Amino acid sequence: MSSDTTINFGGFVPLSTVDWRGRSACVVFFRGCPVRCWYCHNEAILDGEDLRNVSDIMNEISSSSLLVSAVLFSGGEATMQAEALTALAGFAKKIGLATGLHTAGVYPNVLETLIKRRLIDHIALDIKTEWRLCTERTALNCVEEVKQSFILCKTAHERGNLPGFEVVFTVFRGYEGEVKQMASEVGDVSLVLQQGVKHTIPPLTTTELTAIADTLCRSVRIRTREDGEIIYEGFRDCRPSGFR
Repeated sequence: MSSDTTINFGGFVPLSTVDWRGRSACVVFFRGCPVRCWYCHNEAILDGEDLRNVSDIMNEISSSSLLVSAVLFSGGEATMQAEALTALAGFAKKIGLATGLHTAGVYPNVLETLIKRRLIDHIALDIKTEWRLCTERTALNCVEEVKQSFILCKTAHERGNLPGFEVVFTVFRGYEGEVKQMASEVGDVSLVLQQGVKHTIPPLTTTELTAIADTLCRSVRIRTREDGEIIYEGFRDCRPSGFR
């Protein structure tokens, strides 16, 4: 790492117990994202510039290291800043912290580098919608890149090179019908149904999300603001006719 490596900085949370299941973590936010999801809850850091030396962020991570077991990189889109992300992930591993990443998967080459160098322990891949609808829902035509990232992470996880991997679907009212198709496209991976929250759109409740989960015939995790995260294994719609 060059001594003048910079990060376009989006923010820092010294302690979080909700962003990585089972971990206490500090969170580093990277500013900027090319995807521009209409529902982004971090709109304030999609644009602008706040350049910091990565050594300053390393100091922030160090200051939290007695309270946390991990550091999570989020955004924005952290993989958009490959040099800074790689430097910070390497530093975190060096001081004994696990490393996690929230990403839209639009830079698969960066994910490949992180995995090959064993710099990342957990990746949460936020898949926006069915592949065929990606160009309609985002500002970037990135279907092939996201597919490549998915295959890369899934394969690395199966081979033991990526300890943790999950796919996250953010679900909004009116788009419930897409979830089953999306789930079939990603297959047997750890799956999260996340409550979408955006301005005047009434968010789906935990009960409504469990009803969606029932159609998937598999275990999922459900995240809402009201109830936090639950593991759901209902499968009511998967029971054969006449089941008692």
